[in-house]
Amino acid sequence: MGSDHSRSAPPAPPRVRRLLVATVVPLFVATVIAAVVLWPRDGSPQAGGEADVPRYHGTVTRVMTEPCPPAANPEGPSAVDGPCGTVDVRVEDGPSAGQQVQTSIPAGPGAPRVAVGDDVIMVELTDPTDPAATSWNIAEHQRGTPLLWLAVVFAAAIVAFGRWRGLAALAGLAASFAILLTFVLPGIAAGRSPLLVAVVGAALIMFVVLYLTHGVTAQTSVAVLGTLGSLVLTGVLATIATAATHLTGFGSEEATTLSMFQGDVDLHGLLLAGIIIGSLGVLDDVTVTQAATVTELANANPGLTRLQLYRAATRVGRAHIASTVNTIVLAYAGASLPLLLLLTADSRPIAQILTSEFLAQEIVRSAVATLGLIAAVPLTTGLAAVVTAAGRPDATPSADAPAPRPRPDRTEALAALGSPRTARPDESDPTRTPPPPTATDPWPHSNRSTDTAW
Repeated sequence: MGSDHSRSAPPAPPRVRRLLVATVVPLFVATVIAAVVLWPRDGSPQAGGEADVPRYHGTVTRVMTEPCPPAANPEGPSAVDGPCGTVDVRVEDGPSAGQQVQTSIPAGPGAPRVAVGDDVIMVELTDPTDPAATSWNIAEHQRGTPLLWLAVVFAAAIVAFGRWRGLAALAGLAASFAILLTFVLPGIAAGRSPLLVAVVGAALIMFVVLYLTHGVTAQTSVAVLGTLGSLVLTGVLATIATAATHLTGFGSEEATTLSMFQGDVDLHGLLLAGIIIGSLGVLDDVTVTQAATVTELANANPGLTRLQLYRAATRVGRAHIASTVNTIVLAYAGASLPLLLLLTADSRPIAQILTSEFLAQEIVRSAVATLGLIAAVPLTTGLAAVVTAAGRPDATPSADAPAPRPRPDRTEALAALGSPRTARPDESDPTRTPPPPTATDPWPHSNRSTDTAW
């Protein structure tokens, strides 16, 4: 998240460091206390429905295909959609480890396509009418090995490019998932307020990831304050927007299924929590980049004032926001692509489709995340400009800064343009090569262009 600036920034003045510590430390302590209070202590919630069916690893040893039998159809027999046949699988673990079992070739939409040598997941089903009768089915492919290799390549690429900073980024990523899996998700499943759990969890992730990845510096503290302020604003805007649009949280099949298994989950609050968690990564990127931009501008030109630093860094932020807004919208659209395709087949008017629960939820997500992102730029840039320019005069350039160029006398320039130019004695010779202009020549040679090189 954010840009990597390996060159360390000059330390902030002691007064500024004390002010940042007095601001950030209480916020961190409050976040930790809130996390301790909201931490689920009742163990894993018991989901409704029957117990999970045991799943075992297996290896496909043989696949035998055969013509599909005709299906019963009142209008006449028709062929069943294939493939049809049997699959022999060697069970690798569980009570039946080492045994060869036979099952039908998986068929139907979304069924796995198997071949000899494939590693699959098997389930053993028991006939409710005859507990002694069991059957085996192929549930899906084993994906552990490919995912493990992908994770190794992913980590190696980050460490090879980022070195120690890349290693810190991987540690921050692991910390983010640990907080999500041990606090945010169990807390929401335990019946805590999803909005409150999401805000506390996002703040905890922000503190751990930013300081772990970018170091404990004044620049990182500015990014932390900017991110936290933007997160609070995003939560407020999300609450107002979802209330104004009367969103219930039942905007997806997953939410409806969750309500069937865990009726005590607040789906409206879960929608707000998703907006906040989804906005955190982009907010971190923007705030870290803006704080680093102000620092680099101040290092490049120590004579810039706070206002000049703010204006210059804000121009960079505008360019960043222009591309990031498109990123947010496309990310939500890509995640909801099946839903968007389903809506294209809807026969309702476009106005009704746009205002439906399904699509309105994605519109609110994108709009609220974008508003929080826009607010992060001036907030973080202003804080960074104040912190970076602290301890030095507001408009006095440093001794190392280059002296400003003297302004030319306009009267002398106009007189030089209006006076006739006398020819030099040697300019009458057409074979003469014109000498290069000297430092005392007011203008270059007449045959050379005075236009600035493009």
